[in-house]
Amino acid sequence: MHCAESTNIGNRTKHFFCRGSSCPAMMPVDLRSLIQPVGIMRTLAAILTFISFVLVATVGPVPSPYWAWCMFSWCFCFFFTLLILILEFTTISSKLPFAWDDFTTAFAMLASLMCMATSIIYPTFFTCTICHREIGASVVSWVSFGVYAGEVVLTRLRPTGENSGFLSSLPGILKMLETFFACLIFTSLEKGQYSGSSALQWCVAVYSLCFIFSIVIILLTIGQLTSSFPISFDKLVVVYNILAAVMYTTAMVIWPLYSFRSSKRPDTCGHLCDWDKLVLVTFMTIFNFIVYTLDTVYSIRLVFFTSYQ
Repeated sequence: MHCAESTNIGNRTKHFFCRGSSCPAMMPVDLRSLIQPVGIMRTLAAILTFISFVLVATVGPVPSPYWAWCMFSWCFCFFFTLLILILEFTTISSKLPFAWDDFTTAFAMLASLMCMATSIIYPTFFTCTICHREIGASVVSWVSFGVYAGEVVLTRLRPTGENSGFLSSLPGILKMLETFFACLIFTSLEKGQYSGSSALQWCVAVYSLCFIFSIVIILLTIGQLTSSFPISFDKLVVVYNILAAVMYTTAMVIWPLYSFRSSKRPDTCGHLCDWDKLVLVTFMTIFNFIVYTLDTVYSIRLVFFTSYQ
């Protein structure tokens, strides 16, 4: 093997040659991954989420789970967007043992959801008319959501006949929504809200168990481990979806019934108080019940009807 290297010194050019094992190993890079439309949008998204994070960080911490959620969302989106850019630029992404396009599409969907939620939560609870950095962070966060949504549109426009992976399919999207709404529920939960009631503790158990099993299903599917099950994994998922929908039905009834039966919104309740968090948990429970119901109906149709046609 021969390789050559040249350097310019003044008006002269010097060439250096090496042979065999003396040649340094060169890592292949893909510059096109950064200059194509999706790469440009990812670069812009990384910059925007970093700006939002820095703007809020310079204001100082706020002892609120919603503030922590917003900071986590921006940091999470920035880190994984930067990681995706690096892996694609160094072509390491082509050597990973899972469907890379499926993963990046799913991440763009998740990031757009997180940025949208953050863009609503942060200005609602933490901005004012003279809070310039907070307003700036909110505006930049909305732009980040638009960029991630644009990336979703670009990556979903696949040529006809090209198969999409699990996470970018409807069942995968529904599973991500289930875990996303559960995260919002966990952000609003406080131990004092349910510690004295076994009924409300059941609701928390429903949120936790369904969240864990949805994550396990996602990991098993993208890890291509479903074929190792002794029974049909698709039918097992159908059974789980039915149970989860039933469990969320009980939580949708029990949580507001036991949370508000003897308490109205206090007159002293300010911009954000514990009563408001109970309301948010109630709405997120309803939304997740709808998602689990849709997931159940679609999975039954997919497994027991479409597969036998």
